[in-house]
Amino acid sequence: MKLGAITTSVSVPSRARPTGWRKMMQFATTQPLGAAGLVTALVMAIAGALAPLIAPYNPVAISFSDMLAPPSWEHPLGTDNFGRDILSRILYGARTAIVMGLVSALIGSTLGAIIGVVSAYFGGVVDLLIQRVVDIFLSLPIIVLALVVVAMLGRNLVLGFDFNLILAISIPIVPQVARVVRSSALSIREMAYVDAARVAGYSTRRIIFRHMAPNLMAPYLIMLTAFIAQAILLEASLSFLGLGVTEPSPAWGLMLAGNAVDFYRQAPWMIIFPGLAISLAVFSFNLLGDSLRDWLDPKARLR
Repeated sequence: MKLGAITTSVSVPSRARPTGWRKMMQFATTQPLGAAGLVTALVMAIAGALAPLIAPYNPVAISFSDMLAPPSWEHPLGTDNFGRDILSRILYGARTAIVMGLVSALIGSTLGAIIGVVSAYFGGVVDLLIQRVVDIFLSLPIIVLALVVVAMLGRNLVLGFDFNLILAISIPIVPQVARVVRSSALSIREMAYVDAARVAGYSTRRIIFRHMAPNLMAPYLIMLTAFIAQAILLEASLSFLGLGVTEPSPAWGLMLAGNAVDFYRQAPWMIIFPGLAISLAVFSFNLLGDSLRDWLDPKARLR
């Protein structure tokens, strides 16, 4: 008579990783101001993307019969000196501001992060040379550096956006991100797992991109979010000076320039509403960046 062996298996429940939705809810509850900034930025981005559907008028259509019309039911934010609807121009200008700000900050932050990691990993002469170049760029005011780049490169329209203007906004961001990322990468370079990867014979590229870069995502995301606001402000400044987006394209900085200054007494809405749009966009991304820093940095939580 054979007795069959009875086996039992006990499953130990594993701790499930928080999902993306749960992380978002945790961020919203612990950082309400950051969540408000994120919602505001998303609303502005969606408004810009859907501008052709929700804008009441063509943003470049001229109507001499509606010149300098005050805010009304027909034109909620009034019109400018060419009779163009300001609300429609602000909605279309959100597309320009968000796209150029996001792309410029993404390019500048990514290049700066790569330069910072490379500088920290190799050290020695490489680090010395890179940091001296970074010091030269940091010694120049951001707006001056952007003006120099715009003057040197000129204009280059790609898909309706000035790619050279994007580069002009990106370049001042690179050295600032490189300096911050380098300081974090210096400590990561001394970690045991980096030494183990080096002893195992992994290539420099793999060590940098597979072992060091993922651990630098927190400062990278914080810098990226913060510099979106700075890129939006810099694009508006260049457009205001006549070196950014040109007429008749709708852009917030361009709406503040030219005739808006001449008619500020007769039609103050030409300045007030574009200025509020710029302030709201910059404020929302700054709130988001500060909240991300507090949420991702364990040291900041203990303060």
